[in-house]
Amino acid sequence: MARLVISSRTGQSVLLDMRPLQGPGAARGVGSYARGLLKGLIAEGFDSRLTLLLDAGLDEPELPPGAYRLAGSRRRYHGQLAGYEEAVALRGDLERIRPDLYHAVDLRLPGRSPCPLAVTVHDMIPWAWGGPRMRGERLRFWLGKRLLKRADVVVAVSKATAADAASIAGVDPRRIRVVLEAADDVFKPRQGAHERVLQRWGLDSGYLLFVGALDARKDPAALLRALASAREARPQLKLIVAGDPGRQAPPSMPGARLLGRVDDAELADLYTAAGCFVFPSRYEGFGLPCLEAMACGCPVAAFRNSSLPEVVGEAGLLVDDGDAQALGRAAASMSAEPERWRRAGLERAREFSWRKTARQTIAAYESLLRR
Repeated sequence: MARLVISSRTGQSVLLDMRPLQGPGAARGVGSYARGLLKGLIAEGFDSRLTLLLDAGLDEPELPPGAYRLAGSRRRYHGQLAGYEEAVALRGDLERIRPDLYHAVDLRLPGRSPCPLAVTVHDMIPWAWGGPRMRGERLRFWLGKRLLKRADVVVAVSKATAADAASIAGVDPRRIRVVLEAADDVFKPRQGAHERVLQRWGLDSGYLLFVGALDARKDPAALLRALASAREARPQLKLIVAGDPGRQAPPSMPGARLLGRVDDAELADLYTAAGCFVFPSRYEGFGLPCLEAMACGCPVAAFRNSSLPEVVGEAGLLVDDGDAQALGRAAASMSAEPERWRRAGLERAREFSWRKTARQTIAAYESLLRR
């Protein structure tokens, strides 16, 4: 970590926690958020006021060029109980680095903060969706949930998440700001995608696509029922699943082809060549895959729940939550006339950008720095 600087700064500086980019979260939603927000802040010219907090004991992640500085911390634990060490150790980091404001992009929070505290809440899944499989996550984030109400500003990535933060974590709604996420610039219609998908995986365009882990919350059984329903109308349809299936995945997904991990450029190709993105998730803090799909011109069919109406709007088809047969019929219909939905999705996706996210986040910063 050659550029690491451990020192205080003068002026109104913001310490932005980028440590999620150094762990498993880098490949998940929190990692996409951290990268996208940083790029947006740089594009808005805020980087000269940023210090990025990294774990000095781990490899430095790939970061975009900017005028920010780096500061380091060291932790003994990085597993399920890391948040408990964080509550004690983070205050010492803040006292040493002396920022004017600290922005946590997940629920690893200080027990006490010597400076104003902003926190991004992505979801309250362990409590809002519940279930026995969430016990470990509830233990992992219990302290963060308890400390959340102490934050000076809570940045919620959707209105649904904002409502959950207030009702589940007891956050004062007056301290909550809804700031929507965005898709990375790589997600756009890609010329030659149909040919590359055919060459890389032997796939003809027009398939149904699901992206993400096949965990219980994503309801893989409903995904298979939706496939069966879609094939009643269009028997030739194939279901493609991209991404690491995850530990909760069922032992088999009959009728689906699992591609495993793909990089972002390959994923953008898969979205571009798909006939419809099918998303049977039962709860989403934001629902980034839906936005990525629309940004690539891929029609979106999903359950109507949590934040998904905020993201998809009228640009896709949302069916009653849990109605897999209706989801399959919607997917078949959209894949039969994709151009109509491609245009609607592209128009909807243009309403989201990381620069817009950054501007609204800077406004949240300024509301605290002016105090």
